[in-house]
Amino acid sequence: MIETQTGTASQTEANADDLQTLNFKVPRSFKKAFKIYAVEHGISMVDLLREGFELSKKQRKS
Repeated sequence: MIETQTGTASQTEANADDLQTLNFKVPRSFKKAFKIYAVEHGISMVDLLREGFELSKKQRKS
């Protein structure tokens, strides 16, 4: 998957019509750390969440 800061890679995976809002609350410190990590690695927060979810699914299969 190609990852960019603008999130264009995410948009190519799913049309805007297909996107749904995912709402949940996290501590302020988690949000800040998550956002900083994404920026430092040049990926969008959506892509970071997707990558983490995929890794979690792979790990739990074992």
